[in-house]
Amino acid sequence: MSEQTRHEGAPGGGGASQGRPSADALLGAAEIRALAAELDLTPTKRWGQNFVVDANTVRRIVRTADVAGLDVVEVGPGLGSLTLGLTEAGARVTAVEIDPRLAELLPRTVARKQPDAQLAVVHHDALTIESLPVAPQAVVANLPYNVSVPVLIHLLERFPTIERVLVMVQAEVGHRLAAQPGSKTYGAPSAKVAWWGPWALEGDVSRQIFWPVPGVDSVLVGFRRGPSLGSEALRRRTFAVIDGAFGQRRKMLRQALSGVFGSSAAATAVLEAAGIEPTLRGEALGLADFIRIAEAGADASVDEEHRGA
Repeated sequence: MSEQTRHEGAPGGGGASQGRPSADALLGAAEIRALAAELDLTPTKRWGQNFVVDANTVRRIVRTADVAGLDVVEVGPGLGSLTLGLTEAGARVTAVEIDPRLAELLPRTVARKQPDAQLAVVHHDALTIESLPVAPQAVVANLPYNVSVPVLIHLLERFPTIERVLVMVQAEVGHRLAAQPGSKTYGAPSAKVAWWGPWALEGDVSRQIFWPVPGVDSVLVGFRRGPSLGSEALRRRTFAVIDGAFGQRRKMLRQALSGVFGSSAAATAVLEAAGIEPTLRGEALGLADFIRIAEAGADASVDEEHRGA
């Protein structure tokens, strides 16, 4: 069950959003360590906790996100570094935090640093969250490395009001999300997230701006929502086809999709009806190709394992 804590300032939020930003409006490295010590907190790998300790990087991320005046959901706010950057810029932030200690501390930190900020804190696992206090227009977050792709897909599926995403993720994951068909990093996540719009890398992030310093590099990756590609039913069928195609990467599509459409012969018939060569492999196809296959196979059986994909 979700627990919500709300701290709201005046409309427009962000105590330092008017005029020149105040250095006191954000957290510095020493303050972050002091807050962690106050909680007797040791960052855990279980929840992917690596806290941003550089205010300049926070402001660069917020400028790139361009979400002033929007309702923004932030996943894993931690001690509040990025949260304060967003509220400083005038975003209305709903922060989803799984760690109960951090969820309890964040409203107090924001109220102390930016009394006019607009913030709601939801204590919940972002992988299973089904509702938020407001309909989010954007997602801006330093996503936990171990669940970044599932969290993104869940939020995009659950909250159709999201128009803008900018997230900091492990470089390998970011390159995968922005990959194009035929590249070495292209896979099921690349094809799936393209349903909502074209993704692109939007910046590099040094590992030295985190505490503790992670063993991998990070990037900023994001998108702005594109035109609707079809119904929810079509999306689910398309994702089932994508899962089948990439579930056995070394196999040709006619074999890889046999489990989706019932047999290799049935898969071949669907592929031919969609104008797709059955001997191709999944990594050669773009989202539009997968949609054509899903449409051509709309009357074919899709096994239960893929219905919730």
